[in-house]
Amino acid sequence: MPLKTQYLCTRSLSFTKHKVIYFQDCLDITQIGNIIFYEDRNFQGRSYECSSDCLELNTHVSHCNSVRVESGCWVLYERPNYMGSQYILNRGEYPDYQRWMGYNDSVRSCRLIRNTTGLFRLRVYERPDFSGQMLECTEDVANLPERWRLREVHSVQVLDGAWVLYEHPNFRGHQYLLEKGEYRRFTEWGAMHPNVGSFRHIQDC
Repeated sequence: MPLKTQYLCTRSLSFTKHKVIYFQDCLDITQIGNIIFYEDRNFQGRSYECSSDCLELNTHVSHCNSVRVESGCWVLYERPNYMGSQYILNRGEYPDYQRWMGYNDSVRSCRLIRNTTGLFRLRVYERPDFSGQMLECTEDVANLPERWRLREVHSVQVLDGAWVLYEHPNFRGHQYLLEKGEYRRFTEWGAMHPNVGSFRHIQDC
């Protein structure tokens, strides 16, 4: 008798300035990730191994200077409860926080990113509530102002997959994770302003 695929159902929440977003996913257990946080650079010092979402990492490590992502794609947050600056990490080794474009050694919460396989499609809009000019993409865009002639994105629809928006072109500056869903205003993805210079899809390798 063939074995049935087993799924793990998880529910997590993310706080933004204006609303609370709940994420609920049923995942094939083979997609569960694993990440190790180290207090010192080059994978030294006290460490903590994590395989699921964590609202508060400070009970395990007081700060973080290096990370090893063994499986899955992760978003790290500067503050507890999935708040503050975001950093998107794929599988690999990060011997110091500058490798994930961190501003300091503060990593206080983390989430496993879902929907990192299959199709990838999003729409960005010139104005709030999905109005004004619209650009639909299925591939990464390294320089949005050059391609679209606009520097501001006020609303986004993520139709498939997971994406990260960057404040500046060439995937630089503040990062914002957008999972499948609708974002009517830039504050809903945690940004302080509508500047978007580039974006890419997040794919588990």
